[in-house]
Amino acid sequence: MTRRRPPVMSDVAKLAGVSHQTVSRVLNDHPNVRVETRARVMAAIDELGYRRNLVARALVTSRSNTLGVVSFDTTLYGPASTIYGIEQAARTAGYFVSIVSLKSLDASSVRDAIEYLAEQGVDGVVVVAPQRSAARALETLPVGMPAVAVEGTHRSEVSAVCIDQIEGARLATRHLLDLGHSTVWHVSGPSDWLEAEGRLEGWRSALEEAGRPVPEPLAGDWSPRAGYAAGKRLASMDEVTAVFAANDQMALGVLRAFTEEGVKVPDEISIVGFDDIPESEFFSPPLTTVRQDFDAVGRHCIEVLLRQIQAQGPISTERLIVPPGFVIRASTAPAP
Repeated sequence: MTRRRPPVMSDVAKLAGVSHQTVSRVLNDHPNVRVETRARVMAAIDELGYRRNLVARALVTSRSNTLGVVSFDTTLYGPASTIYGIEQAARTAGYFVSIVSLKSLDASSVRDAIEYLAEQGVDGVVVVAPQRSAARALETLPVGMPAVAVEGTHRSEVSAVCIDQIEGARLATRHLLDLGHSTVWHVSGPSDWLEAEGRLEGWRSALEEAGRPVPEPLAGDWSPRAGYAAGKRLASMDEVTAVFAANDQMALGVLRAFTEEGVKVPDEISIVGFDDIPESEFFSPPLTTVRQDFDAVGRHCIEVLLRQIQAQGPISTERLIVPPGFVIRASTAPAP
C-alpha cells in the first residue's frame, strides 16, 4: 500500500482555480485578495487538509513566527500565570511559543537560554525576570534581538511590562489603616525578588505617609510554611491587629497559625494577601487581597514585542505598568 503524499500549495491553487501566488497571498493575509477568492482558497485548504510548510515560509520571510519565553521551573501562582497569559496572547497574535524553563534564574543560565532561543531563530524573546540575577542577565542580550522583560529590569535599553507592586501594597496597607488599625505588620517575600522588594516599599511608604510606626518585617519565602511560622510569632504579640502578607500562600499559613492559637480573624486580627489566587475566596475566612491582571501582562508583553519585531528602524524602549486591583472579602474588619 502506497502512502498518499501530503498536499502542496499547487494542489490548493488547482482546486481553487487560482494561481500559486494567490494562495500565498491568502496564507499571508495580504489585503489585496477578493473576499470570494479568499473563501475559495480556504475551502480548498480545508478539503485537501493542506498544512503550510513553516520552514519554507521562514526562509522566505526571515521570520519563524515563534517567540521565545525564558522562565524558571516553578509552581508559584504569579510566574506560572504570567507564562500562561503570555502564551495565550502570542497564540491570539498568530505566534507559536518556545519556552525554556530553568532550574534557577542565575545570570549565566538566563544568558545561555537566550542564546539557545536566538540560535533556534525565534523572532523575539520574553524573559520572566522576577529576581535580580535574571534582570542582570538582560544586560547581555544579543544586539538587535527584540526583547521584553516581565517584572524585572532597571536597564533603560530593555522594554518591560510589570504590575505596580508598590501601589498594590499601598492599597493593602491603606485599607487596613482606614479600618482604624494603628499600624500593619508585614510578612515579606524573598529579598532577591523584585516583586517582594516593591511590596515591601509600598507597605513601608504607606505607613510612613500616615505617620504610623513601621514594625520590623517578618521574612518569608512565598510558601504557606513560611507564613505559618510568621503567624505563630505574630499570634504571641498582643499589639498586632493587622497583617499584610506578601502573597496569598503565606497568608494561608498565617491564617492556619492564628486558628491554632485561638486568634479570631478578623475580630482580633485582620489580614490581607497579594495575588488573588483562585483558592483565596475559599479560605476561612475568605481572603481580602490584591489582584494581579496576568492576562493584561501577557497581552502587553506580546504587543510590545510585536512592535519591536515590525519596527523598520532602531527599537524603541517601552515600560508599561499594569495597575493592580483590590478585592475586599471577610478577612478584614475595623480594629478591635
